[in-house]
Amino acid sequence: MSTLYLECNSGISGDMFVAALLDLGADRASLDKALKSLPVSGFEIKISDVFKSGIKACDFDVILDKEHENHDHDMEYLHGHDHEHGHSHSYDDEHHHHHHEHSTPSGIKHIISHADMTTSAKNIAYKILDIIADAESKAHGIPLEEVHFHEVGAVDSIVDIVSAAVLFDSLDADEVIIPSLTEGTGTVRCQHGILNVPVPAVVNIVQANKLNLKIGNVKGELVTPTGAAIAAAIRTSSKLPSDFTVDRIGIGAGKREYEIPSMLRVMEITPSSDSDRDVVIKLETDIDDCPSEELGYVMDLLYKAGAREVHFVPVFMKKSRPGYELAVICTADKREELEGIIFKNTTTIGIRRCEMERTVLKRYEDVVTTEYGTVKMKTVVLPDGSVRRYPEFESLKEISEKTGISLPDLRYKINGCF
Repeated sequence: MSTLYLECNSGISGDMFVAALLDLGADRASLDKALKSLPVSGFEIKISDVFKSGIKACDFDVILDKEHENHDHDMEYLHGHDHEHGHSHSYDDEHHHHHHEHSTPSGIKHIISHADMTTSAKNIAYKILDIIADAESKAHGIPLEEVHFHEVGAVDSIVDIVSAAVLFDSLDADEVIIPSLTEGTGTVRCQHGILNVPVPAVVNIVQANKLNLKIGNVKGELVTPTGAAIAAAIRTSSKLPSDFTVDRIGIGAGKREYEIPSMLRVMEITPSSDSDRDVVIKLETDIDDCPSEELGYVMDLLYKAGAREVHFVPVFMKKSRPGYELAVICTADKREELEGIIFKNTTTIGIRRCEMERTVLKRYEDVVTTEYGTVKMKTVVLPDGSVRRYPEFESLKEISEKTGISLPDLRYKINGCF
């Protein structure tokens, strides 16, 4: 498990991210295996060292078959149907799908589902794809399934998304810190004409995922939709520890030339012991005039928006009225959004808050194979270094339903395996 810090002072794109992870030391073998297994033809990849302002960086390039012009794929989105552009190209693959079907979100998911990559890597790829598709759908006012990647750009985009997901998964990072994305200014030419920078899809991704955006002085597009979607899919925090050590560094080169070198730097860091404070915010409010079913709905909304913990405590309030104290535990960056949900969906007119430090055991999840089937396990490391493992309830429930073994017996049998 590790912590990654993405320094996006020169923006972020799909190929910059992939290159930075390769330079950092992500697993090249798993990348080759996944790309080789993709049921899509017509491309190859080139990985090389380049120099930006005298600094060595890694370059990741997707090279398309010679009959296709090589291009800057992040500007090659096509939104809506592509019949107006005349012909569409079709690639041979084991499923003989027409390539037009590959260019929809569900078509691309179908391709990814056939790749030789871990389930967690596939889920990261699906998440990146969903974020891009949602943003493009909103930008162009069209249903999700009418969003199309350009007939050639689709191949580049699939390769970038799969590569990003596979390499990120291989690093097994449990924290990803992205303080902000720096974007340029001006305009950029795309499939349907000229757009202001940041382009609508990037703004939609930033808004939907609460990413911090900085506008720099550089003329040009520094943040692409694919880059923004990757950042949104993997970020766990926007706050850097006050001090840390740097364990590894990866630098990915961008293709475009600007006044500043186009580079993404990714660092694997270890927070220093004094900065290893785990701080959360506790929100509290007392409610005595809100129906209980509505409070249950509020709990669902708070969890969906990123609350760490939500609970209600029965209390007696003024005039001996029975009511509930709502308590919410969250990170500082979620506070404002969660307070908004509470104000909008309950009758409260005030929320108390305080900052709290926590002592948290190191924990991670893994999957083990037992004679009863695969089981998700939660593992915690105690202060003395000893380890405790707990089977996840959902895994036990699934096996119990299949085998008829009761949950207590199953828990006992599986715990006995370790």
